Amino acid sequence: MGRAASALDVEVPEGNGSGVVWDVRGNVVTNYHVLASSMAKLGVDKDPAAGRGKRVAVVTVLSRDGEKRVFEAKLVGADKARDLAVVQLTAPPDKLQPITLGQSAGVRVGQQVLSIGNPFGAFDHTLTTGVVSALNRDIRSQTGSIIPGGIQTDAAINPGNSGGPLLSSAGQLIGINTAIFTNTGSSAGIGFAIPVDTVRAVVPQLIASGKAVRAGLNAQIASDQVAQKLGVRAGALLQSVTPGGAAATAGLLATRRGLGGIIPGDTVLAVDGRLVGSPAGLLGALEQFKVGDKVTLLVARAGDQGDRKEIQVEVTLQPE
Repeated sequence: MGRAASALDVEVPEGNGSGVVWDVRGNVVTNYHVLASSMAKLGVDKDPAAGRGKRVAVVTVLSRDGEKRVFEAKLVGADKARDLAVVQLTAPPDKLQPITLGQSAGVRVGQQVLSIGNPFGAFDHTLTTGVVSALNRDIRSQTGSIIPGGIQTDAAINPGNSGGPLLSSAGQLIGINTAIFTNTGSSAGIGFAIPVDTVRAVVPQLIASGKAVRAGLNAQIASDQVAQKLGVRAGALLQSVTPGGAAATAGLLATRRGLGGIIPGDTVLAVDGRLVGSPAGLLGALEQFKVGDKVTLLVARAGDQGDRKEIQVEVTLQPE
């Protein structure tokens, strides 16, 4: 397996990106937005599971001895909310080396990282280096969704790197490159990657069923803008709770109208001891649990400055 590849180039009719080998069965992880145009042409962008088995890309595999081979890639599944997708190649197992997975808990600010990708679709298998600049960033992905827990790095990430690996110095996957912050369209030293723990949670679901399900509380979380208007600066403010649902049953309070105006609901500040700094942070914290698990929430009543209370809630299915 010493000659096999772990990082790949992904080509679609209207663009290109990168990917990583997940297993010897030919499953490759990339970004949803890399495949978005192909899925739209097939009419499955709203329901990627309906496109399982359909050709969506061409993937170039470069072995360590310099041999290039091109394979068709068929859609396995995609998750727009986390900007992740899986395709499957028909490549022989001896041409593929599954990536070694790291853990988000081991990632530290300042540690060296490596990025591999196909910048601008013209320089395949380019390696760049940098450091972890910050952790737990809320990433606004190209799909328009907010991805919690993102890794910020100064390793050069350019268009075409999307879907490629962000690696530790030991060669372990710690993130999937997904976005850059730039005014010019090229790297400005601010790139973002989806954390490996999110990848671990989502990819097996995509392989199994073509789609991902997420844990929730049967509650709607207020947007950052709404929360700020109500004076909530930290945590995740509950805008509404479903009657009879998990949050309501546990006694969580929604934002409501009172005689003096709008009364902020409960604000979730932590989940099982993990601090929640934003609405996306709450969704990221819940992502680590399964439906039916019981979690302890630290909440503040009437906004983030209210009396604090611990409440146990059963995790339920979060509607898309």
